[in-house]
Amino acid sequence: MNRPKARGTAAESAVVKTLRIHGFPHAERRALAGCQDLGDITGCPGIVFEVKGGDAARNASDAQIAAWMVETEVERVNARAEVGVLVVQRRGVGAQNAHRWWAHITSRTLTALMEPSIALFDEAPDVPVRLLLGDVTQLLRWAGYGTPLEAEAVAS
Repeated sequence: MNRPKARGTAAESAVVKTLRIHGFPHAERRALAGCQDLGDITGCPGIVFEVKGGDAARNASDAQIAAWMVETEVERVNARAEVGVLVVQRRGVGAQNAHRWWAHITSRTLTALMEPSIALFDEAPDVPVRLLLGDVTQLLRWAGYGTPLEAEAVAS
């Protein structure tokens, strides 16, 4: 396996482990799908996760993040998912702390997750929002994705 592919695999594996711990027990790396890419992680119905790791991710410019957000949106549409999440490895934050990697979603997605009853208008700005992956998993679960947040309270 070439070095960039190995870095991508390691980053995806770290995100899968984090998702499983944080309420998405069926998350797994997706096999390559060819020209109709459906994202890097499967097993999370309604959500596409695109993962970027290595030096390209740790040093990504705003323009690179914007390009990856477009890629994530294409994959979301291809997968017919409601939510697209771009996960980017952070400088100085290793795989064991992938819950602290950056998770980028759009402002419309954030609004829909926070208040599903709000109608989103086409003319509203749709800008990238950067959160921690662990925080995005909480928002997704609060909005009904993954295992219910109450499940943790019952288990404790």
